[in-house]
Parts: sequence; C-alpha cells; structure tokens
Amino acid sequence: MSFYQREVRYTSRRDALKAVETHGMALEYVSAELRDDREVILAAVALDGWSLQYASRRLQNDREVVIAAVTQRAWAIQCASEELRDDKEVVLAALKQEGEALEYASDELRNNREVVLAAVEWNGRALKFSSEELQNDKGVVLAAVNGYEGALKYASVDLRNDKEVVLAAVKAYGGALRFASEELRGDVAVVLAAADKDEGIH
Repeated sequence: MSFYQREVRYTSRRDALKAVETHGMALEYVSAELRDDREVILAAVALDGWSLQYASRRLQNDREVVIAAVTQRAWAIQCASEELRDDKEVVLAALKQEGEALEYASDELRNNREVVLAAVEWNGRALKFSSEELQNDKGVVLAAVNGYEGALKYASVDLRNDKEVVLAAVKAYGGALRFASEELRGDVAVVLAAADKDEGIH
C-alpha cells in the first residue's frame, strides 16, 4: 500500500451512511464508489461542510450538495468546482457564513457589486479579495470600513484620499488613520475624529 493511499474502511452504503451521519469527515474513509453517492455526500456535508473535499468531482459540481456544504462551513467553497465558484447563489450562501470566503469566488463574482457588498458587510476584510474596480467603489468601501479596522488598507488610492471615506473609517476604528493618504493623515478634522475614537492617537 502506498503511504499516500487513502485507507478505506467503509465499502457498504449502510456502513458509510452510519459513519458520515456520526462524523462528516469519516467520508475520507469511504470507498471511491460511495464518495460518488449523492445521499452519502449530502449526509456528510450536512454535518461537516469541509467533508466536501472527499466527494467525487461530479458531486463537487452538484449545486445542491455544494450549497449544503458551504451553508454548514463557508470555507468548503474552495472544494467546489470552478463552475460553482462562479455561481452567484452558491457564493452568496458561503458569504452568509463568512465574508472572506469571497477569496474563492470567480473573478467575475469578485467584481459583482451585490456579491462583494454581501462579503464586506459580513467582514470588511473581504475587501482585500474584491476586484480593483470595487475597491474604488465608494459605497462598497464605506460598508467595509465600518466592519474592519484594516479595510481602508485595501481601498483604492483615490478613496484612501477621500475625506468622507477616511472619516467613516476612523470614526469606526481610530487606528484606521494609518491607512489614510498622507494628506488626510495631516487633516485636523480627521486626526481629531481618530483621536476621539482611539485615545492612543495624538
């Protein structure tokens, strides 16, 4: 047996179902044939979405299976097929659990305003994974800076020099001042707003 060969413990459907219904990750030890069994996979991902990594390629491209997986664990999106990482409903289901799952969405969806807003409203750090176009979208950036101190770091150069955006950022997190443009780091109103939020800034 190769050192890297997966150990197979469950070759009957009954045993496989019993195993994955107890521990989703037991799917790792299910036979290849049963890792292509939709009922077995759905049972596994319902308990632990991360078990999607052990599903067959066919079922990693099954919309219902993948939605069930990412609803349970957002990061399972990285195990989905390329096609489903370009599926808006699938990606939004993952983003409802964790905004940073945007990292694994297709380029097209990382440039979709609705998708990116959903991501940054959950976790402002997700702005890091959006398209350059949306990092220059004032509405998107305002949503992001209200939810994560470092979000301003991922905004476009223009928006890091936009007083409204920077004020919003420092009013939420005083430490965001360090990501503002040099000009606005010297702006009295901005500095006072940051200092009011964070007594450590002076």
